[in-house]
Amino acid sequence: MAEKTTEETWLWNGAIRQDASQGLQDSLFSSESDNSLYFTYSGQSNTLEVRDLTYQVDIASQVPWFEQLAQFKIPWRSHSNQDSCDLGIQNLSFKVRSGQMLAIIGSSGCGRDSLLDVITGRDHGGKMKSGQIWINGQPSTPQLIRKSVAHVRQHDQLLPNLTVRETLAFVAQMRLPRSFSQAQRDKRVEDVIAELRLRQCANTRVGNTYVRGVSGGERRRVSIGVQLLWNPGILILDEPTSGLDSFTAHNLVRTLSRLAKGNRLVLISLHQPRSDIFRLFDLVLLMTSGTPIYLGAAHHMVQYFTEIGYPCPRYSNPADFYVDLTSIDRRSKEQEEATMEKARSLAALFLEKVQGFDDFLWKAETKELPTGTYAVSQTLSQDVDGGAAAKLPGMIQQFTTLIRRQISNDFRDLPTLFIHGAEACLMSLIIGFLYYGHDVKPLSFVDTSALLFMIGALIPFNVILDVISKCHSERSMLYHELEDGLYTAGPYFFAKVLGELPEHCAYVIIYGMPIYWLTNLRPVAELFFLHFLLLWLVVFCCRTMALAASAMLPTFHMSSFFCNAFYNSFYLTAGFMINLDNLWIVPSWISKLSFLRWCFSGLMQIQFNGYPYTVQIGNITFTVPGDELVAVMDLNSHPLYAIYLIVIGISCGFLFLYYLSLKFIKQKSIQDW
Repeated sequence: MAEKTTEETWLWNGAIRQDASQGLQDSLFSSESDNSLYFTYSGQSNTLEVRDLTYQVDIASQVPWFEQLAQFKIPWRSHSNQDSCDLGIQNLSFKVRSGQMLAIIGSSGCGRDSLLDVITGRDHGGKMKSGQIWINGQPSTPQLIRKSVAHVRQHDQLLPNLTVRETLAFVAQMRLPRSFSQAQRDKRVEDVIAELRLRQCANTRVGNTYVRGVSGGERRRVSIGVQLLWNPGILILDEPTSGLDSFTAHNLVRTLSRLAKGNRLVLISLHQPRSDIFRLFDLVLLMTSGTPIYLGAAHHMVQYFTEIGYPCPRYSNPADFYVDLTSIDRRSKEQEEATMEKARSLAALFLEKVQGFDDFLWKAETKELPTGTYAVSQTLSQDVDGGAAAKLPGMIQQFTTLIRRQISNDFRDLPTLFIHGAEACLMSLIIGFLYYGHDVKPLSFVDTSALLFMIGALIPFNVILDVISKCHSERSMLYHELEDGLYTAGPYFFAKVLGELPEHCAYVIIYGMPIYWLTNLRPVAELFFLHFLLLWLVVFCCRTMALAASAMLPTFHMSSFFCNAFYNSFYLTAGFMINLDNLWIVPSWISKLSFLRWCFSGLMQIQFNGYPYTVQIGNITFTVPGDELVAVMDLNSHPLYAIYLIVIGISCGFLFLYYLSLKFIKQKSIQDW
């Protein structure tokens, strides 16, 4: 035992020598040689305290309701099942102050996610059985959390076609108080860019999996910058190094350490950080099965476990070794019980050692290790934002910022715009050339009615799929921004609807104009305008139906199924496949809501009403008023102006459903459940 103690003392002295050479190690493994603080927190010092927290997780609520239905389970009944509840956190207490970075480490299922959910007030599907969260000496409330705490999620939710500077600038317009001038907003953006070392890529697109842009580490820093813009005192990050290589992860955590030195409280959750990352932490909370095994200074962790009989082997990473030591082995029931018993004994021993300490931190009697040197830049921000107490931008400014952001992002996606334009042009040319060459001999009534039906019924379906796909790709970002209070549902609703109108207009023009002249429809300017307007309205109606379905239903497949079912119903009851007089009561009611039926009726009236139509049967030729031909198909029951109003009314109904869905349905994506 004496030999082991001597060995661990040697290891500990070696660790101290490593810390003394921090500058050399940073120069070797970090691309950031500048330790200046460009942007500190200039408000009051912050504290985060957790007192005797016990938190129960409802496992069934973590399963989306649509997956429960797929398993033939009734969602609301499974929530009441006590067997699905488990203690995510048990008897946890700690206290962290500004200037410190606390890392929560442990194996999967140790309670990291539950703890972050409770602290950030997003404890969906769980219940606090006992204990309290205190922020700056006050019991935690949603208003206090929104004022003091910034939460950076595990997955980056950013628009890919905006540059780094534009992304931060748009958020600054919506998140900083009204009292900020434009010069102050611009300066704040530049300070954050400098603090996060993003100057070299400030004018580069953010990108994503499909769009080339900044690197993964830089994209993660942009996500941190989005939250850092409003200068929070407490910064919480959920597994910020996930998906990053070791070099990039080290640079990112070093940035977080520097942010903590800027008078902020930084709390991060990690699985098993590598050794040089572990040495950057001020405090470490090691958890297993929701219970604390160690809470104290990172550089005292080896000493603590050595004293209780678990020394870290030479050349081993303490984080790896002690996370493995406290993990629950579930390969067999016997191993699970043995590891659970060991974890319980370690937790009880730790609670015994920290009993009586007001901050619940284990303290060694050794001298504190020196910390890195961080110079304060001359460009240091000294203004105080006032947090949520300051008045944030109103709905009009939110709307103008959102619509500018959407148009900027959409119109830089040139490949998608080109595909949509080519799709509209190709459909127009295919239909146009099919009916081309009838200048001398006009089309028969049957052929013309088929042409008009295809014009109004074929292209909208492609629009539906495009809109649903786009909405679900942005759904997770929308959910997080609404949850963070960046804007409300109203400004987003108007920005989304109006922001897509330029693309919508271009799409209908590319589709509608060639087909009208290629098929030799009546060459009258007034009739062309009425034809084009009705086509514009029906495509817009399809777009609104897709928006409503995307907001109401949680997955792309469910929204596509919903729209496909409705579209096919509207398609079959439009009056072309079967005469409207021959429909029984259910499809007859569906046809009254079918925008394709009203589009077909309107296009037929525009082409035939008031126009004598020549019909030839064998050798007999006679003229029939076009109104009578349309009336035979029961498409003349409503005047043309009423048809326009009906299509507008159906569109408004879908828009109303879209707004209600944004307002009252949480826009969770699959990864947010």
